[in-house]
This record gives sequence, structure tokens and C-alpha cells, in this order.
Amino acid sequence: MKKAFKHLPTIVFIVFIFAMTILFFALPKKQYSSSEKRYLAEFPTLTVDSFFSGDFGKDFEKYLSDHTAFRHFWVGLNSYYNYALGNPLSNGIYNCKDGYLINDPPAVDRLDYNVEVMAEFAKNSGLPSAMILAPSTGYVASDVLPNKHITYHDDELFESVSATLSNNDVSFIDLREEFKSAHKNGTQVYYKTDHHWTSEGAYLAYCALAKELGFTATPKESYDISTHSDFYGTTYSSSGFWLNEADNIETWESNTNKSGDFEVTITDGDKKITSTSLFFTDNLKDDDKYPVYLDGNHPYTLIKNNANKNGEKLLVIKDSFAHSLVPFLADHYEEIVMIDMRYYKQNVSSLISENNFTKLLYIYSIDNLGTDSDVAWLK
Repeated sequence: MKKAFKHLPTIVFIVFIFAMTILFFALPKKQYSSSEKRYLAEFPTLTVDSFFSGDFGKDFEKYLSDHTAFRHFWVGLNSYYNYALGNPLSNGIYNCKDGYLINDPPAVDRLDYNVEVMAEFAKNSGLPSAMILAPSTGYVASDVLPNKHITYHDDELFESVSATLSNNDVSFIDLREEFKSAHKNGTQVYYKTDHHWTSEGAYLAYCALAKELGFTATPKESYDISTHSDFYGTTYSSSGFWLNEADNIETWESNTNKSGDFEVTITDGDKKITSTSLFFTDNLKDDDKYPVYLDGNHPYTLIKNNANKNGEKLLVIKDSFAHSLVPFLADHYEEIVMIDMRYYKQNVSSLISENNFTKLLYIYSIDNLGTDSDVAWLK
């Protein structure tokens, strides 16, 4: 009996491996993981070059990992097992108090270069220019971080950005203190399961921009606010902490300008998308609900406000933080053009010379701006 028990772990292990192998071949292969919000690896093509270079082995290992039976369970188990051992970080995401999942600070080694390029471009454009940066969630909501975490250096980074911009006559809208104060007072300015600011956070940024850009912000009570549940964002899908609760995601539609007043034209290669609304509510049916704002990431988006003929035309160079902010700005401009340097590879100087823009605005998060390698296309 004792001898049998001695070999029990080995027997269990062999049975487990055998069962998982059978399940791997027997179960249908999924193309998409809704919890991780990504397409799973396809079976790699075997060639002589891929075999001897080792690429086939790496790709096959990824394929096996992505299609392991009950993958969702094992990913979550691994995250919570490490968390129980005292490691609050899973795949670059901290499991924090109050249900927050927060990215650890990235190495922002491209920040100085990017800001210099953007400041020089703004100066050469001849347009009145401004930049607004979203602070990192970990900096703003530092009170919910685990005791063991990497330091967030937003204060140093923002001071460096401010100095470079001021030397080139580019206005800088600094949200640090306003966001920290709002968070301290109970306003949720960032999602708990996503790295973006909430509509509340975007509205605070909009009000700060109003002072700089010279218009009066629309009062909060003038918006029809629709709340949608079950929003799981990018930090949730990357972390494996599947037990955290979902966020709500909101659309704020101004009573001043209704959806019918707008014409939205999105150009993405040969594809064109048109809408009379700033909110693409069909995307709320998908796993990724954030594209409810202006349909998400695209190279070029044109917004015309037919109810506003003030001649003001704004060029926005941005990352995805702009998507929930620009609908607030749309009330105040006859036209807004948004371009995303990750996808827009045409000459931006030519775009400016061909249009009568009256202002240039950069909208980024500090984390994205510090790591983005596509800002260089502005040179």
C-alpha cells in the first residue's frame, strides 16, 4: 500500500499529461479568446528556413500554449497562484485594491525624443499648438497600488515635457493635480479593468482644455449620459485576474449638438466608414466595447459639425486616449481631423498645407508617448 502511494504523484502526472494530450487533439480549436480579446495562434507553416532558424519551434510552442484545453482556467490559476505567493504582478499588470488592474510603469526611453520631434513640428507648422497628456493610472491612483510595486515617475517626466514644449511655444495642459484630487475625492477618472481614462476623466481633461483653447466648456448637466455594463478592458484581458468585476462604460451626448448635426468620415486604407453619430453603439455588443468612441483606432477621422460654422478647424495628432475626449471637443469646432501616427503614413506637413487648420492639438498618455516609435514620422 505504501509503495502504491509512493508512486501516486507520478501516476497522477502521467494520467494528467495523457488526458490533456487527448483533449488537445479532440477539442475544436478556437480562433479567438474573448477573455484575452485577441486572436489565438494558428498552426505554423513548416519550411526548411523556419525549422533551422528555430522560428517553427517558437511558433509551435505558442500554438500549443494558446490551444491548451481549459486555457482560460489555467491562465487565471497561474495569476492567482503567484498572487497568493506574494507577487501582485501578472503579465505587467498589478492586482490592486478596490478592483483596480493597473499597468506597471513602462520604460519611457523614447519620451524626450518624441516630445522634441512634436515640439519642432508644431513650431514649424505655424499653428497655435497645445499638448495634453494623461498621467499614468498608477501615479494618479497610487493609494490602491500593492505595497510592492515599481515607482511611477510622472512628476519628473511631466516636468521634462513641460520644459521642452515651453521652449518651442507649445502650450502644455498638466492634469496631474486635478486628476489626483478628483481620485482622492472619489471620482473614478480611470477604468478599473482598462488603461484609458473614463468619460469622467475625459470630461475633466476637456474642461482643462477649454481654458487653454479659449472656449467655454459645456456644463456636465447638459449631457445625456447613457451607462453600459460589462466592460472588461485591456488590463483585464492581459492580467489573468478573471475574478475582478467589470466596469461601466458611458457615452455623453451633448444637448447642444445632437448626433444628426455631425458627419463622421473614417478613412482606413481603401475602406471608408461614415456615421452621423460620434458614438458607434454597435461596438457595445462586442467583447471590446471601447471602440464605441469614434470606432476605435483608425489612421484618419474627419468630424464635421454642421451646427457650428465658426470657421475653427482642429488637427488632432493622438493615441487612443483621444477617442473619448474628442466628442466633447466636437461641439466647439466646425471640423476636427484626427490622425494616428501608428497608422497614418502620409506627409502630415502636406495635410496641414492642404487644409485651413486653425489649431494643432496633441492628445496622448504619458506611457504611450514614452514608448511610441511612430511619432518619428512627423519629421
